[in-house]
Amino acid sequence: MGILRLGHVDVTVTDLDLATAYYTEVMGLVVVERDADSVYLKCWDETDHHSLRLVYAPRVGFDLMSFKVEREDDLSDLENAVSRYGFPVQRVSKGESVGQGESIRFATPSGHVMELVHDVEKVGGLLPKVNPAPFVTGVPGIAPPRMDHLLVTAEEVGEATTFYTNVLGFRVTEQLLDGNGHQIGTWMERSHSPHDLAVVAGPNGGLHHFAFWLDDWEAVRKAADTLAYNGIQIDVGPTRHGVTRGSTIYFFDPLGTRNEVFTGGYRPDPDFPTITWTEDNIGRAVFYYEGELNDRFMKVHT
Repeated sequence: MGILRLGHVDVTVTDLDLATAYYTEVMGLVVVERDADSVYLKCWDETDHHSLRLVYAPRVGFDLMSFKVEREDDLSDLENAVSRYGFPVQRVSKGESVGQGESIRFATPSGHVMELVHDVEKVGGLLPKVNPAPFVTGVPGIAPPRMDHLLVTAEEVGEATTFYTNVLGFRVTEQLLDGNGHQIGTWMERSHSPHDLAVVAGPNGGLHHFAFWLDDWEAVRKAADTLAYNGIQIDVGPTRHGVTRGSTIYFFDPLGTRNEVFTGGYRPDPDFPTITWTEDNIGRAVFYYEGELNDRFMKVHT
């Protein structure tokens, strides 16, 4: 019971047509629905209504993160938990948000807007449910099968992590500690992947990146070819993390929001112990091959 996985990420963009062209032709997402100020997109193997919403706004930014819960009554349980923590909760009625039923919304300690929802319209993936092929054809660009995780910034990582773990039930798979033993980065899961949500030190309300899943290292290498061919600004990679053990590329969409493609990592079973990295090894923790961070990766966020 409780939170299942990341549902969708909503970001604001200053050019809806340009952003839509990038996420369909370069990333290979599918447009599910469009209205006057929003475009709703999904990856080819996702069946829920959308995993990314582009919202027109005067500035590029982060609107909200939405997680799906397993049962309808999880909403009431988590609403009570957030209220007991001292944060107001807003009920959003069925039909107010495109493609989904009733949900709850609240601000986290770091000022991020978070939404929890159970009832999401099923629109189906691009493969049949009877005798499907193990792959899809005809999708342009990188064509990730699904959205994977996101990383947000917080001035007080420890406070934010306590909220996600004690109130919402996330489990910390890895943490990065400074010289005084304070958390400056945490990676948390609900879906038995290395991370569904991560928090690193930075301004409250910030989005560092959201990530798409790829099946293997060969797909990551092909993604690098696609990004370079299309003139997309690559931030870091292809490379590998120490934290999560995943393989990765970071890059920017045309409006400056950082994306990631990610694969690999371990399976954190229920008895998986939290892994701790110390600040003196932060380079290898984040980029294991290079062993050091770049200034842009540390400071640029939306």
